[in-house]
Amino acid sequence: MQQEAAQRESEELQRVQWRPRRVRGWGVPQLLWFLVFLQPVITELHLRRRNVRFLFIRFSAWQYAGTDKLWAGLVTTLCEGIRRHYGALPFSVYSVLGNKPGGPREGPCHREWHCRRRVCLALLALLAALCLGVGLLYLSLGGHAPGHAGRGMLKALGGAATTLSGSGLLMAVYSVGKHLFVSQRKKIERLVSREKFGSQLGFMCEVKKEVELLTDFLCFLEIYQRRRLRVVLEVTGLDTCYPERVVGVLNAINTLLSDSHAPFIFILVVDPSILAACLESAGNMKGTADNGYLFLNRTVTLPFSVPVMGRRTKLRFLHDAVRSRDDLLFRELSVQLPPTPQGPGGSGEGAQLLAVETSAEAGRAQARVDAEAARRIQEALGCLHDEHDCLYEYVPDNVVSMRRIVNTVPITVRLLQQQQQQQPGRVGPTPRHAVAWVVLANQWPCRLSWVLQCLEDRQQAGGSPEGRARLWDVFCDNSRELHTMTKALQNVLDLDGDPELFERFLGTDFPFTVAEAQSLLRCTVNLDHSIRRRMGLIRAVSALKPPSPPKSPSREEPQASPGASNAAGMSQGGHGPGHSRGAAHPGTDLRGKPRPLA
Repeated sequence: MQQEAAQRESEELQRVQWRPRRVRGWGVPQLLWFLVFLQPVITELHLRRRNVRFLFIRFSAWQYAGTDKLWAGLVTTLCEGIRRHYGALPFSVYSVLGNKPGGPREGPCHREWHCRRRVCLALLALLAALCLGVGLLYLSLGGHAPGHAGRGMLKALGGAATTLSGSGLLMAVYSVGKHLFVSQRKKIERLVSREKFGSQLGFMCEVKKEVELLTDFLCFLEIYQRRRLRVVLEVTGLDTCYPERVVGVLNAINTLLSDSHAPFIFILVVDPSILAACLESAGNMKGTADNGYLFLNRTVTLPFSVPVMGRRTKLRFLHDAVRSRDDLLFRELSVQLPPTPQGPGGSGEGAQLLAVETSAEAGRAQARVDAEAARRIQEALGCLHDEHDCLYEYVPDNVVSMRRIVNTVPITVRLLQQQQQQQPGRVGPTPRHAVAWVVLANQWPCRLSWVLQCLEDRQQAGGSPEGRARLWDVFCDNSRELHTMTKALQNVLDLDGDPELFERFLGTDFPFTVAEAQSLLRCTVNLDHSIRRRMGLIRAVSALKPPSPPKSPSREEPQASPGASNAAGMSQGGHGPGHSRGAAHPGTDLRGKPRPLA
């Protein structure tokens, strides 16, 4: 946007002769002169201007998430940003003496400024009255008036003229000073802080007046600077607020954009799925935003979805995330050993020397451990942003997830090193496998927890699989059971990434075995164990067999009638089940009528 503005500015300077006026530094006195004595006019020349300047204002909804009216924070941020950019004095003068820009009076007009005759005449009248009053007071006090009565009359007239003219000038100065020290933000915050401000009939009217005053001031500056002005408000953090707050901000945006000539551009940096869910769950939007996506389509005029991050961009972000941990990870700790005491000594000095040597040896050992840990951590993090390695393909495009992975790798590697120190003869996983396991736990926590829970249940049942068995095979064997639990685990399944990438990860690129998984599980810190416990409970409940229904009393009573038994035997010999006509079976009585079964 800045490049587009610079290009349009250069094209406009080549087309016309005049340059844009300044609003800072030495341009402030000229701006104040135009504000007081000149009236801007919207001409055809101004409408044809294509040069534009963007004023960027950032609004973080999270900072105002605790307030009842989040949209009030949006309006106050907008007012404060414009006031800070152009200064408090010009806006205060415009609030008191400024006039709304108008169109040409009669026919086409190329003059953009007209003299404000009323203001000039009123100011001349006040100055003339002030000079007259001062002159009369001078005559009355100087003794030039004839007689005592004449001096008293001149004194009274001079005092009245001086008081009236001076009070008018002082009132204008007071109003400017009041707007100078009491900004629009303070006015709106004062209205919001009042109790039951929502029931006040004039509250929204006052806010609307402040916004209209701000819009008129920007229109005045457009004509003064000879360029178009657009205020770009960047709204972030809206998807972290309550649904009612989100609705309030969107309504405020629609209100500010209701005017077709409003110089505002809003950029919403949000997750559309979360925003649509907030709109659908908001109680005051029932019937209006039953479908949140349709409501967003009516509000957003230029949808822009951030494309998938490319290979070079992802590697650069990963490299930047790794470099942010250089000062903590790659620095080898140096241990300063105390100097060895010299000279003869007895048994006490020998004990001290032995203690110093022991502590020095422990310090050297710890330094070697830290150096080895730093080397392994550096090797593991190097696999993340290595373009020749396939591991970066499984890292998500989200920068927050990248930092989460980068922050988890050092802890996992250090825990693995400590585990290998406790078991010296055992070969542990490599740093590449450690960082791959961290990525696996970060990207597919539900599926990984399901595999680990199945292994745990099989081990508890006494049928532990072989250590060389692959985790992907275990997942394939129990995937049907996981599919039956999708309704109960819907929120947990939403945490997982692409299922096809999960298959390629465990099936081809990183075929972890059961033994490696059990070794890495002791050092895993980025996997929520409550997911496994929930899966275990659901699996245990589904494994319970329902109790058998009670038997009917008619089945327990013996058939005493021989005719019945003979009839039953005849039915079994003559016809198959369900084809007997007059035979008695457990579902019928002796007369052939159906009997209710338990």
